[in-house]
Amino acid sequence: MLTNGMKVFEFEKTFTLPFKFAIPNSINSYIKKRSYFGSRIKFIKRYLYLKYKRQILLEVNNISPHHQNILWINISAPSLGDSLMDLSSRQFLENRNIDLFTDKKNALIYLHDYYFASVYSDFSEIGDKKYDLVIMDSYSTRSVFIKSKLALNTPYVGMFGYFNGPEVNRVLFSFHQMNNLLGYKLDENYVNKIAKTSMFLSQNDKQLVSNLSLPSSFISVVIGGEWNFRAFNNWDKVIEKLLKIDPMMRIILLGSDNGTISANIIKNKYSRKQVLNFVSQFTFCQTAEIIHQSKLVFCCDGGLMHVANAFGAPSVVLLAKLNQEMQLTDANNCFPIYDKTNVNNISIDKIIRKYKTAINFFDSHLPGE
Repeated sequence: MLTNGMKVFEFEKTFTLPFKFAIPNSINSYIKKRSYFGSRIKFIKRYLYLKYKRQILLEVNNISPHHQNILWINISAPSLGDSLMDLSSRQFLENRNIDLFTDKKNALIYLHDYYFASVYSDFSEIGDKKYDLVIMDSYSTRSVFIKSKLALNTPYVGMFGYFNGPEVNRVLFSFHQMNNLLGYKLDENYVNKIAKTSMFLSQNDKQLVSNLSLPSSFISVVIGGEWNFRAFNNWDKVIEKLLKIDPMMRIILLGSDNGTISANIIKNKYSRKQVLNFVSQFTFCQTAEIIHQSKLVFCCDGGLMHVANAFGAPSVVLLAKLNQEMQLTDANNCFPIYDKTNVNNISIDKIIRKYKTAINFFDSHLPGE
């Protein structure tokens, strides 16, 4: 049956990976939980809006060599971490002119990016600039509206496209979909091996952190979190045990304003020589530079975890609900601990054991091994 040109099998694009290689996903459980109607209404809405905006016939299936001036619209990533994951494959487009359109909060972390020539968050900033191709993060109504506003008649490809609902490893999704769009020039194992987030910082941010005269060796602990199930409440007890193991250890507390209260409680227990409290004192990019310099990072799933992965910083990561297969890749220097429901179910002793394993590993291996 056809509906407005839609073929029945196209509904499956909502829950079918757009590339040929397998990555960790929750597609099977998603299909079981969704009704026949519910899993198809998303496709219909997106298809009809694309048609309403006169975009249907402009979709192409690949990024060809003549696509040299490209606008990447990434507006569906709700957080800084999601943005870093979804845009991680931009390195495959290194020799092209790539501009980014994203929201104001996310734009700040790409202002000094190596791969993006220009970064925009307002229609007026682009003016009448012309592009050979648009990359849309998804075919959501918001993304399609922006695309039709900025490049009405320009061909486009989709990253997630119609895919919507199932959880996936977003870094691997980004890398494998970009490899697909470029004609599968790289094999599956190589893509899996190199897939990771990346981040580039301004000289001003690097200099500001340099002026802090941080300890020559320190461990960072990320305090707080946006979601309760992945915001660990017992970092004070972890720090207490760490300082018993090594009384000379230097610890820096990092995080945003949702960790302020916990950080102040921890700070008041120790001297400034033992624990420095930098929670909610620096920008995301400045905090990223501190993480870059860390000997090891303790954190939960969140934006700063993806920053640690971007810089290859060794880390002990607490995960809940989404496990390491869904959140990490082979390129990450992570030692994860997972609980099905809440990171606060993870014991202090288990965290300390994982820390010892991580330290022993990194002390006995050269960087990159």
